[in-house]
Amino acid sequence: VQLQASGGGSVQAGGSLKLSCKASGMIWSVFTASRLGWYRQAPGKQRELVAELTTSGSINYQNSVKGRFTISKDNSRKTVYLQMNSLEPEDTAVYYCNVEGGSRDYWGQGTLVTVSS
Repeated sequence: VQLQASGGGSVQAGGSLKLSCKASGMIWSVFTASRLGWYRQAPGKQRELVAELTTSGSINYQNSVKGRFTISKDNSRKTVYLQMNSLEPEDTAVYYCNVEGGSRDYWGQGTLVTVSS
């Protein structure tokens, strides 16, 4: 199983980006039952949870991104998304997708998001 993340880039404050993460090689039924998450790590800081979609279908966001970011998934594509709007310089970080499923924990390679003021 490989998680292939994409969609990062450089934007000005107030802009938008949509991150995608495809779970290649994962059985569909495992993906649909998995917990899905997006994390980020800014320079000099610890990795932190940004948003998650739990196995029960609940969605949780870090307080700083509530109302601006939206996590979603497309089971048919085995892909999890993170729509990021109203981006702020404080959102600058490497973003990682995470899939917990089939008793395994998978991580994407990270995609860099840079927000300039």
